[in-house]
Amino acid sequence: MPTQKTSLVRKPGASSRRGAPSRTNAAAIGKRSKDNGSARKSATGTDWNRLRRQTPAEIRRAILADPDARPTDAAFWKHAKVVMPTPKEIVTMRLDADLLRWFRQHPGYQTRINAILRAYMHAHETA
Repeated sequence: MPTQKTSLVRKPGASSRRGAPSRTNAAAIGKRSKDNGSARKSATGTDWNRLRRQTPAEIRRAILADPDARPTDAAFWKHAKVVMPTPKEIVTMRLDADLLRWFRQHPGYQTRINAILRAYMHAHETA
């Protein structure tokens, strides 16, 4: 008698419970459609057209006037290291609604939660 193969590939929108749809909606988890995401452009982004019109001398003057720009020399690059970020893992976690609302008040809340958990981890590591 032939055996029937079952696919282990998850379908988009499927939950971990067999045959049951996900209990969250796209708005609740912050998903954006392609139309919504591309229509909103930040007004604080780079003005590439203005940058292309600048002469090399104007660019050098702007760099010298920038307090955050620091010149580098051979000594700086001699000991420089490329540090690749570690990949994040997607997890599902239950949090109190008021706690999550508090974190979501500002962009980057997931990064902040990660930093807080990392600080807690380092504070409780045994030497």
